[in-house]
Amino acid sequence: MRRGWFLPLFATLGFGFLYAPIVSLIVFSFNESRLVTVWGGFSTRWYGELISDGQLLEAAWVSLKIATISASLAVVIGTLAAFVLTRFGKFHGKLMLTGMVTAPLVMPEVIIGLSLLLLFVAMEGMLGWPAGRGMTTVIIAHSTFCAAYVAVIAQSRLRDMDESLEEAARDLGAGPVRVFFDITLPVIAPALVSGWLLAFTLSLDDLVIASFVSGPGASTLPMVIFSKVRLGVSPDVNALATIIIGIVALAVTVAGVLLMRQSKRAR
Repeated sequence: MRRGWFLPLFATLGFGFLYAPIVSLIVFSFNESRLVTVWGGFSTRWYGELISDGQLLEAAWVSLKIATISASLAVVIGTLAAFVLTRFGKFHGKLMLTGMVTAPLVMPEVIIGLSLLLLFVAMEGMLGWPAGRGMTTVIIAHSTFCAAYVAVIAQSRLRDMDESLEEAARDLGAGPVRVFFDITLPVIAPALVSGWLLAFTLSLDDLVIASFVSGPGASTLPMVIFSKVRLGVSPDVNALATIIIGIVALAVTVAGVLLMRQSKRAR
């Protein structure tokens, strides 16, 4: 009898602890008062203020572009790394490659940001590229550490995949490239979608690494919000956060529906 209420109770408390701040943020985005913690009545005033705040909108647009490109590059790099580590058996340097792929998962972001900054400075001095710090360097940095997460997710899916499907395709005359795009890629597609969403979220949320490798004209949304926090958060930040939450929730819902449909078709 105790197990009947124990688990639901603690699940409710756990989810409430996670999502109560988000709900509070959404509610206070419709607050009339300028104070973010004092309710002054319902109003959409701060959504109108947000439209006229060019700095926040520009930072949000930069963050979305960086997150989209970085997540896409991370999926490509992470999938290739996972495929090599899973399907190529033992080879010279595999242990080192495995360590290099998984290192960003446990490396402090301060160390990653500082090392990438030193790398970009050295590359600019020797090769003349990248010229200064900006969106390009942020995309390279985010793709680097996000690829590790994608590689781990793709590896787990490749290990569980039934290789007899690929072997049957090869017996029927399909080449390696054809097998990959017609058999392997559709099977691991749910893992790649999950990896892309995770990489997109990590890139959109990153503050520490972007602070090291960004420059003028490449201030991301977390950097702008962090600078505003020092002077006090204005309610238009709540409005922007609410819009982003809505977009992310819609994207996750659509991705979940598509993955469920694909899973049903596979069954």
